[in-house]
Order: sequence, then structure tokens, then C-alpha cells
Amino acid sequence: MSKVAITRAEWRQVCQRSDLVAESGVCALLGDRQIALFFLPQQEPQLYAIDNWDPIAQAGVIGRGLVAEIDGELTVASPLYKQHYRLSDGQCLEEADIQLAVYPVAFEGDDVLIRLDQ
Repeated sequence: MSKVAITRAEWRQVCQRSDLVAESGVCALLGDRQIALFFLPQQEPQLYAIDNWDPIAQAGVIGRGLVAEIDGELTVASPLYKQHYRLSDGQCLEEADIQLAVYPVAFEGDDVLIRLDQ
């Protein structure tokens, strides 16, 4: 994974590496935001952070979605209505006007850190 310059004042710890599930998603609550974390140890980058809220299904379910590669892009499929969101930028593949927020995420040792832009 590429090195990310981390200043602790800008980044917030959300969990430990051991809390993540390889090839799957988990959800973290950071303030009032639900963030889905996807740990893909065989990919580069290995870690993705994206909104957990599915605006089509109107539910916090993205962290339970299935990861798949579509046209060379890593995506997560919403478990309810099956729309696919790119992990790199949150863009919905089926609905051009829908995009989930993505967050910078990194490992610092065993800590998982997320930066929330204001």
C-alpha cells in the first residue's frame, strides 16, 4: 500500500486492523457518519472507506454489500437493490446522478485511520 503522510490532528482512529474482515466490509460510526470499510488485502490499495448509506434503498447497508470487479473497477453491490458503487470514487454505475462520499483511509501500524474533510 502506498505511504500516506499522516498527521494525527487530521486523521481519526476508527478501529484496529483486527476488526476488519478480509474481502468484506464492516461499518464504523464516526460522529454521526456511518462509514463502510472494505479490506481487500490482495488489492492495491488494500483499504477503502465509503458512505454506508444507500440513497436508493434509503438504508445503511453498503458495508454488507458484495465486492466485485466490473470493467476493471472494484465495486460494492448494495445488498438490497444491487446497484454497484465504485470503491475508488463512490460513483453508482447504474445511476449517473448518484455518488457516495469516499474518505481517505490508511493503516498506521494496526490502527485504521480516516480523514473527514470538513
